[in-house]
Amino acid sequence: MKPEQLDLLLKARQSLSAAKLLLNNGFPDYAASRAYYAMFYIAEAFLEGEGMSFSSHAAVIGAFGREFARIGRVPAEFHRFLIDAQDLRNSGDYGGLDTVTVEQAAEQINCGEQFLELAQNAIGTLPPP
Repeated sequence: MKPEQLDLLLKARQSLSAAKLLLNNGFPDYAASRAYYAMFYIAEAFLEGEGMSFSSHAAVIGAFGREFARIGRVPAEFHRFLIDAQDLRNSGDYGGLDTVTVEQAAEQINCGEQFLELAQNAIGTLPPP
């Protein structure tokens, strides 16, 4: 695992912890946003392993789909997790107040945890928190 990948995966783990705190304290919009960022950082870590980096969210999501999901290097559902999380994040961040339900935020956190587990199996295990 490259140091840049480690940093991204640690940042993803922190984002998931923050998402749980936000959800447990009644902020599902912001919890969903942090869960999205966790998945985004994980996608960046996968791409970093291939020597790729991008300056936009759309480019990261597209490249992750093209380089990993479409050709079966990761299950396609993880690309879908990322796309759905971005949609919900946009709704929560830019839509009205309380546009994300507790259930939706919890689902995003669960997807983020699965994504982090996939990354640890594929890229390398993180040290204990």
